[in-house]
Amino acid sequence: SSILYSKVVTWSKILNGINSIDSMREFGCNIGLNLSAIKKLKPDVQLSGIEINEKAAKQASALNIADIKTGTILDKVSLPPVDLTFTAGVLIHINPTYLQKVYENLVTNSKRYVLVAEYFNPSPITHIYRGHKDKLFKRDFAGELMDGYNLKLLDYSFVYSRDNAAPGD
Repeated sequence: SSILYSKVVTWSKILNGINSIDSMREFGCNIGLNLSAIKKLKPDVQLSGIEINEKAAKQASALNIADIKTGTILDKVSLPPVDLTFTAGVLIHINPTYLQKVYENLVTNSKRYVLVAEYFNPSPITHIYRGHKDKLFKRDFAGELMDGYNLKLLDYSFVYSRDNAAPGD
């Protein structure tokens, strides 16, 4: 699909800047599109995901490419740490009251890298999302993680919806 193609292009750029990783975990993996893109690029990487939606978690699990757990990323996740933890379009939907719990999971589950692929805004704002208030939040997630957990920025980039080859939001 064109969505998977766009994700493969995006992940090839991301993974190009990361040295030797053996394991990755996605917090909020949905049906596993990011995990599928990663697997195409790095077939040997050990993948895992956590997804609150049971139906989506079953779909992701059925891909047979990752160890998928059904559960909320707001609760303490007690799994063996991986080289890289990430979210993609998930933190934007977490009520800011609960963000610290997700940040804690991202950091404590990672041995080396934390990646956030989220909408950015220099200061926290909320948007109407599919007609609902307080369902989409933009802020500087990476900055908050770096400040709160003494993390170092290695790289950043921007994905654009008008990209002719691999659009993204």
